[in-house]
Amino acid sequence: MTLAAFRQELAYPRTSIQLCILGIVGGVSAATLIILFRLCIEWLQLQYLSEVDHFAELSPIYRLAMPIIAAVAIIFIAYLTGFKHYRMGIPFVIHRIKYYFGQIPSRTTINQFLGGTIALASGFSVGREGPSVHLGAAGSSFFGQWLKLPYNSIRILSGCGIAAGISASFNTPFAAVIFVMEVVLREYKIHIFIPIMLAAACGSVMTRLVFGSTHELSFIQFTEFSHWIYLYLILCGIILGGLASVFNNLLMQVIRGFNRFNMIRRLLIAGVITGIVGFYLPEALGAHFNSADTLISNQQYSVLIAVLVAKFILTIVAIGLGIPGGIMGPVFVIGMLSGALLSSPLGLFMADSSELTGSFSLLGMAGLMAAVVHAPLAALSAVMELSFSPELILPAILVIVPAYVTSTQYLGNSSIFIRQLDYQKLPYTSSSVIESLQKTGVLAVMDKEFKLFKDAEKMHIMTFLEQAPTHPVIYCTDSSIDVQYSLVHFNVSLEKNSEALIYSKISGVGAQATLAEVYELLQSARDGAVYVYGRTHSDIIGVITWHKLRNYLHQASY
Repeated sequence: MTLAAFRQELAYPRTSIQLCILGIVGGVSAATLIILFRLCIEWLQLQYLSEVDHFAELSPIYRLAMPIIAAVAIIFIAYLTGFKHYRMGIPFVIHRIKYYFGQIPSRTTINQFLGGTIALASGFSVGREGPSVHLGAAGSSFFGQWLKLPYNSIRILSGCGIAAGISASFNTPFAAVIFVMEVVLREYKIHIFIPIMLAAACGSVMTRLVFGSTHELSFIQFTEFSHWIYLYLILCGIILGGLASVFNNLLMQVIRGFNRFNMIRRLLIAGVITGIVGFYLPEALGAHFNSADTLISNQQYSVLIAVLVAKFILTIVAIGLGIPGGIMGPVFVIGMLSGALLSSPLGLFMADSSELTGSFSLLGMAGLMAAVVHAPLAALSAVMELSFSPELILPAILVIVPAYVTSTQYLGNSSIFIRQLDYQKLPYTSSSVIESLQKTGVLAVMDKEFKLFKDAEKMHIMTFLEQAPTHPVIYCTDSSIDVQYSLVHFNVSLEKNSEALIYSKISGVGAQATLAEVYELLQSARDGAVYVYGRTHSDIIGVITWHKLRNYLHQASY
């Protein structure tokens, strides 16, 4: 199959072998980048730690200085790549997918890779899912841009990269697929679902080859408990929903409050605060599940509360002041600690409630993530897959639903990603018509049976229109300034002394464009046409008329 035929098939919004190949290629490229990212973090930490994320073994002075030095290094990288290219993370990727078909600028990707590596290796309270999403989208969409594939397929390719990135980062292929569909793309279409599943599978296979088949929360055993505790789970969900609202509100207050400081000052402040807290409480550094589980196992509730508060503050400071990294990793850890604390009142009614601590820590993760990110299904699947415990589905639902409803309806909390996008004034919404048309490339609808005339006499044009009335006719006027194309058709106005032919100037769109761009050009006049060009404007390969676009919009679909 030729590259032109490959592009032609990808322009259609349907499942195909070509789209599956695209998912596999995107998945492999994104997973390779994420695995390299993870190896860099581990290598950097093992230069000064005997075990990954074991910050307690460092002396207090090192714990104080390490985040500050890391902040300086992040600033230096941002300076080299250009401070204006510092936007990154999940909110930025959502914006790029909605408005730029998932094409990620290369300089932001460099910032995310190097800055994220330093931030995660130095103990900042950030997660690696943010860089995984950004790097995954960048690593896969690169191929779409290089091959000049239709924009609708590049958007799917970006989704494949995100799924592969999350899957490669956490070995959770199912949760990765749900996260992409629920949080990033916010839609469920079979032709999108299939390649994203393949990409997630590729990411999981590759990370298992490098890091093994272990699940990050497999050390926590979910223990079944009496059905009367189910009522208490609803109360836990309500508390977690309130905690999520407090978290989101405080985070946005920090973002707004420190907006008057430049980026250098913000990053240095984040480094200083993290270093001071780490000096006294090393357990609050990083966002590793094993460290949190060790704290929970010790059953020292005073220390647990102190770490929870410190973790809460450090996460808000790191994310709010612009440290590169994700929010869901520390939210998971905060949820674990909160869930463990919520299990303690059961000791008043049970002889030994310590065996439920692990179960409640998992439920706390699910409830808090669902309320913070507004992704209940992604939260359920992530915790279930991370812990390899399908039996927690029913209890988790009883926590997730009240947490989500409390957060949204009663406390007016929205997704932290949406709030960040609104504050940064990054558009992420589109009309249903535009969103539908963006799924189809112009190559799938354009009329190839057109006739191009250049400086021809009217008689020749009229003769062709009489012989082939259904084929578009394009007239080219070549002047010393520019080349202008016009759509030619018969004048049916029946006015006296009117010209027999009407020449309507038309604009052009590239072969990578979608029908949304065509609609934007034609919607005001509700008439006319656009031409589709290849490498240059003179290389016309098709024509799309308003009539053809309207028929596409109104065609029946299942």
